[in-house]
Amino acid sequence: MEKNKTRELAQMGILTATLFMGQVVLSFLPNVEIVSLLIILYTLFLRRKIFFVIYSFVLLEGFFYGFGVWWFSYLYIWSLFACIVLLLRSNASPLFWSIVSGFFGLSFGALCSLPYLLSGGPAAAFSYWASGLLFDVFHCIGNAVLCLLLFRPLYALMESFYKYEKNGR
Repeated sequence: MEKNKTRELAQMGILTATLFMGQVVLSFLPNVEIVSLLIILYTLFLRRKIFFVIYSFVLLEGFFYGFGVWWFSYLYIWSLFACIVLLLRSNASPLFWSIVSGFFGLSFGALCSLPYLLSGGPAAAFSYWASGLLFDVFHCIGNAVLCLLLFRPLYALMESFYKYEKNGR
């Protein structure tokens, strides 16, 4: 039994590292990221265990980029996204997940503006959101396109991995 827990912890560590490296590798492209797609896929396979991966990922981001106001946003934004995926998990259509991922990208700036609502009021939150609206549009397009192109092959890869694991390998 303990061996399975160790294996599961190692797998989640690898998934976290993959998530983080995917974010870092694409960081030179403004608001084009693979994190949303990977959160969708990981959530579909890990279910509630996704939160371990999310919080580990956000902690790594804080260590790598520094802990700022944005960091607190990531704690709830990625968790909210995972909850949405959990609620919608019965759908397996790449088009469906591309739309969900695109909408999430479009709403990302609005979700990030919430700490500014608390610290600076509605004007600060609106200013933060409005100044990044163009980036949110690119985020939407990038998420939708990446998900449309990569959902099916990455889903199949994860499915084969978890079938392999279930067979005791």
